[in-house]
Amino acid sequence: MPPNLTGYYRFVSQDNMDNYLRALDINVALRKLVCLLKPDKEIIHTGDHMTIRTITSLRNYVMDFDLGIEFEEDLGPVDGRKCQTTVSWEEDQLVCEQRGEKRNRGWRHWLEGDLLHLRMTAEDEVCVQIFQKVK
Repeated sequence: MPPNLTGYYRFVSQDNMDNYLRALDINVALRKLVCLLKPDKEIIHTGDHMTIRTITSLRNYVMDFDLGIEFEEDLGPVDGRKCQTTVSWEEDQLVCEQRGEKRNRGWRHWLEGDLLHLRMTAEDEVCVQIFQKVK
């Protein structure tokens, strides 16, 4: 049975964000700004429905979805694109596939103790963020 990810998580660290954003064709000024942000994550997980809020001082991004059901995701606040997105469980990891202009785009979340890991991919780049559960 997959874990329940419900909780509020504070940013701890990230690796390779600039190269990941470059793979998404984000301009240099915005890349530098985003690399300075320390986002929080709030996850509400009820059965097969999830809401993931990424909260920053610049802007927030809300992803609201049903597991296993493809939907059109508007990534306008991120990189101006739309894609076909499906989020499902692979064992104890929440896996997102985002089909669109960019190859190999998606992410996966998993817990190790009270640390939430996020591995984001686009093209050949990988960015890893880690968050600490605070409530």
